[in-house]
Amino acid sequence: MPRKIVARKSPIHGNGVFAVAPIRKGERVIEYRGRRRTHEQVDKDVSGDVDSGHTFLFTLNDEYVVDANYEGNAARWINHSCDPNCEAVIVEDDGDDRRKDRVFIEAVRAIAPGEELSYNYGITLLERHTPRLKKIWACLCGSPKCTGTMLQPKR
Repeated sequence: MPRKIVARKSPIHGNGVFAVAPIRKGERVIEYRGRRRTHEQVDKDVSGDVDSGHTFLFTLNDEYVVDANYEGNAARWINHSCDPNCEAVIVEDDGDDRRKDRVFIEAVRAIAPGEELSYNYGITLLERHTPRLKKIWACLCGSPKCTGTMLQPKR
């Protein structure tokens, strides 16, 4: 199957992932891969934290995180957008081993060659969204719908 995406420098932030062939709405583009680690393991590590605003961590479920710092693939370079063309879909394994759950990035609309892929990171923080945290988690997507932050509103 011909490759439909490529990672390269992004005008949004750092690296990004771009379509090199048309992608259909609903198409599963790539799996978000990385080492399965417990939340406790990740919290003890320096591979991603609330103070950096940069992370390759994807919460898989209540037990595990996908840490793309280890064994990660191009999906880790997909940037956040407030008006995304993709979404992250978690697929639970039929068994009891939550490490076997998987994350896929799927197109929510047709994507033309040359377009950068993006999804809403859905970052939720329990603590108060202070100006400092909003700056750390600033959104640079450039969309007219941009909220200015990757943080999700408090409910």
